[in-house]
Amino acid sequence: MNMNLNRRSLLTGMGALTVSVVLPGASARAAVFGADKRPALKPENLSSYISVNADGSAIGYWGKMDMGQGTDLGVAQMVAEELDLPIEKVTVRAGDTATSVNQGGASGSTGIQMGGTALASAAAEARFQLVAMAAQHLGIPADQLTVNDGVVSAKADPSKKVTYGELIGGRYFDTQLEWNKQIGNGLFVKGQGQRKPVSEHKVIGSSPKRRDVPPKVLGTGDYVVDVKVPGMLHGRMILPQVAGSTPTAVDESSVKDIPGVKIVWRKGFLAVAAPREWDAIKASRQLKVTWSEVKPPFVGNKGIYDYIRHAKVQKRGVEQDDGNADEVFKGAARIVEAVYEWPFQSHASMGPACAVVDFKPNGESTVWTGSQKPHYARDGAAKMLEIDPETMRGVWVPGPGSYGRNDAGDAVADAAIMSKALGAPVRMQGMRHQGTGWDPKGPASIHTVRAALDKDGAIIGWDFHSKGFSRVDVNSNESELHDTLAGQLLDVPLKPTLAFNVPEESYGFKAKRKSWETVQPQLDRASPLRSTHLRDPLGPQLHFASESFIDEVAFATNTDPVAFRLKHLTEARDVAVVKTAAEKAGWQPRTAARKQVKGDIAHGQGIAYAQRSGTRVAVIAEVEVNLKTGKVWGRKFTVAHDCGIIINPQTLSLTIEGSVTQGLSRALHEEVMFDDKNVTSVDWQTYPILDMTEAPESIDIVLINMKNEKPTGAGESAMRPLAAAVANAIYDATGVRLRQAPFTPERIKAGMA
Repeated sequence: MNMNLNRRSLLTGMGALTVSVVLPGASARAAVFGADKRPALKPENLSSYISVNADGSAIGYWGKMDMGQGTDLGVAQMVAEELDLPIEKVTVRAGDTATSVNQGGASGSTGIQMGGTALASAAAEARFQLVAMAAQHLGIPADQLTVNDGVVSAKADPSKKVTYGELIGGRYFDTQLEWNKQIGNGLFVKGQGQRKPVSEHKVIGSSPKRRDVPPKVLGTGDYVVDVKVPGMLHGRMILPQVAGSTPTAVDESSVKDIPGVKIVWRKGFLAVAAPREWDAIKASRQLKVTWSEVKPPFVGNKGIYDYIRHAKVQKRGVEQDDGNADEVFKGAARIVEAVYEWPFQSHASMGPACAVVDFKPNGESTVWTGSQKPHYARDGAAKMLEIDPETMRGVWVPGPGSYGRNDAGDAVADAAIMSKALGAPVRMQGMRHQGTGWDPKGPASIHTVRAALDKDGAIIGWDFHSKGFSRVDVNSNESELHDTLAGQLLDVPLKPTLAFNVPEESYGFKAKRKSWETVQPQLDRASPLRSTHLRDPLGPQLHFASESFIDEVAFATNTDPVAFRLKHLTEARDVAVVKTAAEKAGWQPRTAARKQVKGDIAHGQGIAYAQRSGTRVAVIAEVEVNLKTGKVWGRKFTVAHDCGIIINPQTLSLTIEGSVTQGLSRALHEEVMFDDKNVTSVDWQTYPILDMTEAPESIDIVLINMKNEKPTGAGESAMRPLAAAVANAIYDATGVRLRQAPFTPERIKAGMA
């Protein structure tokens, strides 16, 4: 199904049924707002977040988007709850700069905990204003009214009632909210209306059916690759075989037989376009290019960890330093130490990214993108086009996946350059080898962990140190040219952000230090190994090291791993998830690897736990290891999950299942391979992921619903401890302690040898 769009058709229907509300005492200016004119989008305007239609239904305008987890349904539930409407009467419009203010896009599992909370607060104010209108309409004080399914009625006489639709009057809300002056994830607004107490919840905590599943299953939904604009050209990038090389000559005659082909060459940026997509693909393969001679920039996979160990340190950070760790370690009776290694990993989205840009120098330009940050992608495209972002519209359309900063932002910048150069709308799409080979990567890193023990074997000191490539060498919000491949190919000055992180947990030790260092990239510009956010940025590698080492120290002190954690955890909610997971999984205490073997199959069980921005998760993995082949099967997982109040239990459970599955893929398979010249992991054969035959037999989930706690996000938290739980289970099964991911058959067999 093709999505044939132009700017006029997009704007039509963006509120044709949406009407506004004139409040008692509102300014005369509000009276001019008709059904087809919405007030300017401003963070302080209630109309920027909520509108009520003539039939009494409502729309929430959400400055984020959903990546297939159903977060938008959760937001609709929060809005419905505060408006006292059934969920069927609430829709959410997401990821469009023309209809929503910038709430940061999908980022940091903030869809519910920040984006949804802000809309719920706005909805509470909308309900407050509607009740005030009803009080005036019915001549009854507001505190003597109640609302049910969008009908405001008198508590003493339900026959005295008025619907939201009858109250509307054909206009938008004209109410100013308190705004915390933050754009992005942290944006929050508040009015006079108070959110409902948990005891009155009817919609929050239920699991209505997902709205996005039927069109995906039936193939009736549209994706960004389906966008078609009149006069549109199809574009393809041409990238070097040796990273860092740039074109020195382009033979345009080599593609003269291809109809309508156009070439855009600006410094290191080289791309082709044609009216037909296949012609653009042929031209990208057929164009003869002379490339500059450069020294191969990379050390290759085998040398990457030595490179990190010896590379120049760019920045250091100490996140926690309590109790004079250096002195404690000097006086220790025994020191336990281990080093863990984590590779570069690719987003490897289901398909390469696509974007369409229609540049109009004297009108409204538009970008259609599958990026998870459409507001920022619009801003970046506007900078590339050298226009005011307010003259450009960003429209999110579902893409092939994201979970971080994949190649979607690069596709937007590529399309912007091409549209301006060619004076036509341009649809830029990568090829499979580009999507996997040239997307920004999750960074490689090493982690050194030490524990100091006294003469009685008690832990008196803990030292965790990470060293790796910056997690935001390429920033994830896509609004700056230097963070795009195209910008770097055009020699835009680099402004890398230098940052790493440390594990999130509540272990209490007499002395405790957590620190990190970032190192210089092997190639600082236009690299296929640019490092950035990948789902749960740094979480899997940090907790692979931290939670594997917890097990190592537990065994070194003749302590059961669960008992060790319970002894040292200092926060009650952390203790609760560990206890809950252990009880649900039937944990059997042990002080050494059990090495349970039947035939050629060894069975093991391992635990790991983590915090993530207030969410607590404990995972117990049960694995089978084939002792002949070295292949690992993650057979069963038990997850105890506490993310505060639960909005939609079913969606939350499915999100956790997805995190477990992707986390297992990253733990067992995913490693970007590269030689001295370029990335060689360019497809599903060279960058394998977990397939259906390797899926877990079962994932048992225990949801701990903390109804009086704020929601803290769940999009990434269950992935965080997954690799460590699997590694610990492999150790229990085989006695092999794996300190390098992924846990491939070759590494298993090498460990057993």
